[in-house]
Amino acid sequence: NENGGGKTSSAAGNAGIDVAELHRKLTMALGKEIARQEISLRMTPEGFVISLHELGFFNSGEARLLPGADEKIKRIASVLLEYGLDMRIEGHSDNVPIHNAEFSSNWDLSTARAKAVAMMLLNEAGVDPRRLSIAGYGEYHPTERNDTPEGRRANRRVDLVVVATTTPAEPSLQ
Repeated sequence: NENGGGKTSSAAGNAGIDVAELHRKLTMALGKEIARQEISLRMTPEGFVISLHELGFFNSGEARLLPGADEKIKRIASVLLEYGLDMRIEGHSDNVPIHNAEFSSNWDLSTARAKAVAMMLLNEAGVDPRRLSIAGYGEYHPTERNDTPEGRRANRRVDLVVVATTTPAEPSLQ
């Protein structure tokens, strides 16, 4: 579900980033995963988004990364580290209620998945912890309708949202 590939317009938080170049580098690094619909790339008003879909990264109802997922996340990080980007790691779920021994709600599951990806970025890919934040949105920020299996599948994801390209020199507190 990619948007018009060659867009170079920047969201407010992405001033200075060449979105087309970032898109091209990520597509080169993740071509197989994009073709298998494990990963999608898109530009939103929030920033440039790399979506890690449940397929390829998590078993249903679990927050433990699947074997091989860490290697995919490291490839993403290797591209993003070239740019010195700040990221928000967002966990999302579908609207099917979950209640198991580990998770009492979709909030719990989505936050745990975001944390799993963030910890991989921090511990294995060398991302600076000052460049990351984590959010869990549960079922409340869907990209597709939840009334079909395909829509629910698209909503079960972890988004890496590029929110800034540089660290401000001195924040102005007034």
